[in-house]
Amino acid sequence: MKVFVTGGTGFIGRVLVARLLGDGHEVTVYARNTQKAASLLGGQVTIVGVDSEKDFSDALKNSDAVVNLQGENLFAGRWTRSRKKALRSSRIGFTQKLADAIEGLGLSAPKTIVSGSAVGFYGEHALAPRDETSEKGAGFLADLCADWEKAAQRLSTQGARVVCIRTGVVLGRDGGAIQKLLLPFQLGLGGKLASGKQPMAWIHVSDLVNILVTALTDERYEGVVNGTAPGVVTNSEFTQALGRALDRPTPFPVPGFAMKLALGEASSVLLGGQNVFSSRATLFGFEYNYPDIDSALREITSDGGVEISKNDTGDYVLRQELVVGRPLNEVFAFFSNARNLSVLTPSDMSFGIKSEVPEKMQAGVVLEYDIKLGPIPMRWVSRIDAWEEEAKFSDDQLKGPYAKWHHTHEFEARGPNTAIIDTVAYRIPLGPLGKIAHWIFVKNKLTQIFAFRRFFAELRFGKAVSKDSLKKAS
Repeated sequence: MKVFVTGGTGFIGRVLVARLLGDGHEVTVYARNTQKAASLLGGQVTIVGVDSEKDFSDALKNSDAVVNLQGENLFAGRWTRSRKKALRSSRIGFTQKLADAIEGLGLSAPKTIVSGSAVGFYGEHALAPRDETSEKGAGFLADLCADWEKAAQRLSTQGARVVCIRTGVVLGRDGGAIQKLLLPFQLGLGGKLASGKQPMAWIHVSDLVNILVTALTDERYEGVVNGTAPGVVTNSEFTQALGRALDRPTPFPVPGFAMKLALGEASSVLLGGQNVFSSRATLFGFEYNYPDIDSALREITSDGGVEISKNDTGDYVLRQELVVGRPLNEVFAFFSNARNLSVLTPSDMSFGIKSEVPEKMQAGVVLEYDIKLGPIPMRWVSRIDAWEEEAKFSDDQLKGPYAKWHHTHEFEARGPNTAIIDTVAYRIPLGPLGKIAHWIFVKNKLTQIFAFRRFFAELRFGKAVSKDSLKKAS
């Protein structure tokens, strides 16, 4: 299937694009910043810029389906009059533009439209249980969602199958609510918001993407589907679960007035709460990978199988092994292409290649790129110092934040699967201060980076196929 995606560089969009590519679909992404999109999404995605109406129309014409996730972050600032206008324009205005373009294609238009919405449709104080049959609530967010859906549903009169996914709070490794909460909770400074009694409709990003992908191909999905996990939790229950996942106390509640001072009207979403579940996903037999909050948060905060120790020479050694469900040649080709490095890197590191990438990698190739470690931007230069086709390669830091960084990537065929083994020997500069920095920040950051790599590798190539499943298939 050829899928046209808007909002493909966002938190949900990156996961969706990786999943679609993993499933064998062709993906075109519409993006304001084509260079950033190409960097974030890798070399297998076609990027269409906002400046070319013809490219936009041609890409839609050549697509079988559209997933529309365009929209500015609701919590990027206070809901001033101008901010509300921007939020409406980025969702409703853009979706109207998208609908106009699709209508203009006539019989050549894509036949399936999956568009975003949110559980804010039910109001900012939806305390009684709500599902897809419940009426619209009151408030700015409810009006925003209703108008957003109306703009998309317009295409159902043109013969398209339109699905609006009303998402809850989306939880994942590289963005969403967890990204802002993780550091204070890791430091033992987390706590409930206000009373903590407000209900929270949530979903793990993997399950949300599964719903989006299912909606593309399952014709039972039409109209509205709530993108929420089956188990609504209170904010207090969520706080306790995150504390358990991180093995940290959660003693510091955030007063409601502080939220209002910080976020203004937007705080009503967090302080009011939504008790929303999905009757339709359950009716259709959708299977959640993370149906409860504890399993979701354990996955998000897990170390991804990363082990860090010290060797006899005093180097720190990081090791990670994972097995994915694709053949060796396919996996090696992806991991050995420098253009795909950013796909495997958390977005907050702002990874960007500054040097030319050769068509054929080999020993001696030097790569230069920009990254951020926390708030600090820096230039990293590395050299490929060993290369064995479809077996292993290694790179050595020539310039960067470490006193030493030598990364060996090994690949082994294991039946229909491929094992990926990463080993990094590194040293921290600044002597005793470096050791303290490693204990406070570096070790945890490296674990997060490689856990993210594991998540995206399994998303892109699938988890290992077991012998039992192969027997059943045969």
